[in-house]
Amino acid sequence: MSSVKIECIGTDRYRLGESPVWDEKENSLLYVDITGRKVCRWDAGSGQVQAVSVDAPVSSVALRKSGDYVITLGTRFAALKWKEQLVTTIAQVDRDKAKNRFNDGKIDPAGRYFAGTMAEEIRPAVLEPRQGSLYMLCPDHSVVKHFDQVDISNGLDWSLDHKTFFYIDSLSYSVDAFDYDLQTGKIGNRRSIYKVEKEENIPDGMCIDTEGKLWVACYNGGRVIRLDPETGKRIQTVKLPVDKTTSCCFGGKDYSEMYVTSASDGMDRERLSQQPQAGGVFKITGLGVKGIPPYPFAG
Repeated sequence: MSSVKIECIGTDRYRLGESPVWDEKENSLLYVDITGRKVCRWDAGSGQVQAVSVDAPVSSVALRKSGDYVITLGTRFAALKWKEQLVTTIAQVDRDKAKNRFNDGKIDPAGRYFAGTMAEEIRPAVLEPRQGSLYMLCPDHSVVKHFDQVDISNGLDWSLDHKTFFYIDSLSYSVDAFDYDLQTGKIGNRRSIYKVEKEENIPDGMCIDTEGKLWVACYNGGRVIRLDPETGKRIQTVKLPVDKTTSCCFGGKDYSEMYVTSASDGMDRERLSQQPQAGGVFKITGLGVKGIPPYPFAG
């Protein structure tokens, strides 16, 4: 795979980069800096990054059918008007858990916003266990709780036929699958399809390609891995120049580029000097596969 090329886009370094998503209309990559409390947009044409600062940890961003974006902010689902830099709350969860926050989130093929929560970290990946839940924000702004007892709610995506929902609770070190009902958003029959190997470390964000294979960013593993959900086998590993790879998505004109976010939180000065690109956003070309456009929130 000598044709694979990895480059760091832009000079900005983030504390906890996450949730990359391609905005075709703007020819831009959206992503967040969770602990830096920023929603960012990198313009592929100009290479410029714009950012909107928010008042709480912002853990995911997604497109909205009616324009602009939706985000998960603290324990709120919220709408973000980009030009006005205006955030309005849509719904709140985990009101009884003052120390919780949302983590990863993504829109399903029917336009619902799936996102899960977790306890505040004492330090990266160290936290009170089983405090999180997985939620679904429906287009009518009602919220459904799918399950609780989650450690770190993370990567999520849907199979190409929309019959399977893939999900990662990071500290289970497993990529799981559920039967999925697109009409209702109901999930069931949870099973593990891949157990992460030791050197891969912690499974984090995830996306799917047009061949139905999953790509998982491995936090502290410095790589993204490609998995076959049918066989449960890893079929490719792409190593990056930073350890704390957090999430991935496809983008670019024909969705043949992969974008990978990373983090620098929890790294001491020595490690940062060894990995000057920690917290950067990376573009990978030459993978030979494409992704699918992200779904927008229908509400």
